Amino acid sequence: MDNPFYLQDQPGAAQSQGWLDAWTTQGSPYAVEALSAADVAAAVTFASDNSLRLVIKGAGHDYLGRNNAADSFLIWTHKMRDVIVRRDFVPQGSEQTPTTAISVGAGTRWLEAYEAATAADLYVQGGGCTSVGASGGFTQGSGFGSFSKRFGTGSGGVLEFEVVTASGDIVVANQSQNADLFWALRGGGGATFGVVTRTTLLAHPIPGSMGTVSGLISAKSDSAYRRLLRKVADLMPALDNPSWGDLIKFTPENTVELALLFLDLSKAEAESVFTPLQKWVAKQNDIESDLEFRRLPFKDLWNAAAQPDFVTRDTRPNQPANQYWWKGNQGEVSWFIASYHSRWLPESEFTNPQKVADLLFEASRHHWNIVQLNKGLAGEAEEARSRDLTTSLRPSAFDALALILVADAANGVFPGVPGYEPNQDELATKRDQVNSAIRVFREALPESGSYANEADYFEQDWQNEFWGENYPRLLEIKQQWDPFNLFKVHHGVGSEAPGSWEKQ
Repeated sequence: MDNPFYLQDQPGAAQSQGWLDAWTTQGSPYAVEALSAADVAAAVTFASDNSLRLVIKGAGHDYLGRNNAADSFLIWTHKMRDVIVRRDFVPQGSEQTPTTAISVGAGTRWLEAYEAATAADLYVQGGGCTSVGASGGFTQGSGFGSFSKRFGTGSGGVLEFEVVTASGDIVVANQSQNADLFWALRGGGGATFGVVTRTTLLAHPIPGSMGTVSGLISAKSDSAYRRLLRKVADLMPALDNPSWGDLIKFTPENTVELALLFLDLSKAEAESVFTPLQKWVAKQNDIESDLEFRRLPFKDLWNAAAQPDFVTRDTRPNQPANQYWWKGNQGEVSWFIASYHSRWLPESEFTNPQKVADLLFEASRHHWNIVQLNKGLAGEAEEARSRDLTTSLRPSAFDALALILVADAANGVFPGVPGYEPNQDELATKRDQVNSAIRVFREALPESGSYANEADYFEQDWQNEFWGENYPRLLEIKQQWDPFNLFKVHHGVGSEAPGSWEKQ
């Protein structure tokens, strides 16, 4: 029950167990175990003809509960996990120069895509969590990985989709054909415009090395913590470039926790970025620092044997030898969410670093908050930016230095299972703390918006918050390709209107 790959092997299970006062995981009474696009097309047609509520699930990581419903007909794509390296790929209907790409099936996890890429001396931009799907809501909802400042978003790296539409047709969408659908699928949200059965991703030459910066900087008083936060705010613009990614965590215990990754830098080069901060900390009597810098060949990043202290292996019989998940992701396995929010942090705010420091401090009085540097694209590499600008990602992401996340949950709980029920009172306390913390950022950054894949279930202005000025075009495309709203999900494009099964 605490193994994400075990959960994925069960058609009625999911990674997320629910959200306080919102939803709980519910199994579908009927399901199709799809093995091909033809299977998916037959299932879509059957659902449409019989006015059934349709649910699509691959990896089962969705936070808003969009991959399950008690009264639904499930299309389960878990076993569609083919991965193909394509050295001379040309999008269908295109006259583009052949490029290197990797095609992944609807159920492929990022670990499987990375293993195939590494074996071919390649890299594809995806997510950091090994069990997240490479074709589903991650990529279709934009999708950020540790190295998005270098290689862009998951959706920006898509060259082509094979997709089953609401009419039951199997079509190909890329920049040369069905370009409107292609744009919508790259950032407009999963299970909304159709069922993606294959995704072809741009492949990059594999980087040479990567490294980590990890550890704590602790302050002994609130006043010391305020001084520390100002120094960290001064530092963050130096990390807003294609060499850096991942996160910094700010806590009520007056600590700053670093879990950063760097790409193709020497250890000395990475350490030099932190030298001013480290020298300053060394002069403080009320602040302590314990940072560790580590570097390894990039080809070892997705090799469990090279990082035994950081991974949990899937030890079930007859599983792939390298099937694992990061220990840092354990809290997301079988979790029940109390509250979850995000907010883009504009690069322009750092013209006044004291304001940023004050916001981080005030929010941390209520709950910890995370600044994810890799999810702000202001410092993105130009080549990646040119691709991402052709997607439907909310435009404010391109002006953001980072994405702020504030969330909390109970882990290892299962609603309806005696002895594993979530504690409602504890969840309510966590919810109130999270909501108080995010309110600090929302009031200070009212127009910056949220990341659609990591956002509030109860968001009222979700159309603007998730997609901003792109929403009208997304809605127009939705109505063209799915006029009866067969693919309706919570806070998905077009979900203001009833679903096809609700119109009887």
